[in-house]
Amino acid sequence: MKKDDVEKIRKRVERMLKKAGIAVNQEEKENIEVADCGLNDINRLGLQAVVYINNDRYCAKEIILFPRQMFPEHSHPPVDAENPGKQETFRCRWGKLFLYLEGDSTPNPKADIPETYRPYLTVWKEVILDPGDQYTLSPSTKHWFQAGDDGAIVSEFSSTSIDEEDIFTDPRIQRSPVIE
Repeated sequence: MKKDDVEKIRKRVERMLKKAGIAVNQEEKENIEVADCGLNDINRLGLQAVVYINNDRYCAKEIILFPRQMFPEHSHPPVDAENPGKQETFRCRWGKLFLYLEGDSTPNPKADIPETYRPYLTVWKEVILDPGDQYTLSPSTKHWFQAGDDGAIVSEFSSTSIDEEDIFTDPRIQRSPVIE
């Protein structure tokens, strides 16, 4: 992604956060993560995040998703003998989130997935999160998610986030953003 595009996306995220009544400081605004997963299709695939803290014990962040933007299927595997992988709780703060995870497939799921990404989705148990709803995922659980028609802002509370260790079902995915 080009730096100018990243700045435009950051401004869009700021507007969404303001609309949702979520205050962020200047440093957080300047460090909004824009992750297009290496596929250059940010309006349909990827996420934006404000990381409040990520240390060797815990992580807290806001995940901001544009309307119908999805984040691809992945899991957080064990890192070593002491770290079983990331456990995370998603709490919807604004909008609607469609979360998909391992388990019995939901008939007629609400996701609206572009055909190019559909072959890489293997888990279809649907959990719908509205503002105030939350769901906790155990380490190594395959999952993916998509915002509703208005987008979504989701607080994530987790053990340490080590993005480079995530395993994606789609081999094309690059988790760390590349900015030109």
